[in-house]
Amino acid sequence: MAKGKKIKKDKRNHPNQVNLKIVTSQTCQVCKQQCSRGLAYLEKMSEPGMIGFGVPCILTNKTTAAK
Repeated sequence: MAKGKKIKKDKRNHPNQVNLKIVTSQTCQVCKQQCSRGLAYLEKMSEPGMIGFGVPCILTNKTTAAK
């Protein structure tokens, strides 16, 4: 008899893997705890004509529980 196909489970790399929010320079500007990554992004975006897509914010992380 042939074995059926095994369906791969949606498995995370780590059970407490975090999802970081992508924030814009306006969010970094008003943040109470400004991190080095946010300040560097804010400085880069303050130049005229710069186009940005946001930066991952480590202060707004959400842990996801393993299922």
